[in-house]
Amino acid sequence: MKMRRYEMGLSTWSEWLEMNINRTKTKLFFMSVSPYIFRGDASRHCYNRSEPVFQEGYWSVANKSQMSIAESTIKKLERRGVKVEYLRITQMSEQRRDAHPSIYRKFYAPITEENRKHPMSYSDCLHWCLPGVPDVWNQILYAYIINS
Repeated sequence: MKMRRYEMGLSTWSEWLEMNINRTKTKLFFMSVSPYIFRGDASRHCYNRSEPVFQEGYWSVANKSQMSIAESTIKKLERRGVKVEYLRITQMSEQRRDAHPSIYRKFYAPITEENRKHPMSYSDCLHWCLPGVPDVWNQILYAYIINS
């Protein structure tokens, strides 16, 4: 059901694009999903990670069906004359489980002593804060803009 809602949302988005953009003056970009490391990592957390994943072809977290829906929607748009550059950042980002702030972030509620004993219970694996990942996303976008 979740993927059906995503598909419906992208369908609505693509219809809006088709009717509302100036195809000769507008550059469109769509970025693939940023993975949440805690969901697919075998250890289920990003705490104390200090190196990227070096395994070639590593792919563990991303929802491939979600990416397939996005790719299909973009291809349909292209067949109808609407060009969308698809920035595929998911797999690259998955390999950087070390780039999360983990326990090094601002907490809005005090950390309990029990939390401190088990840092995995409060480590933050959803944000990209260390230099590298968002910088590369920006470089990819910049390359598309300059070379389009």
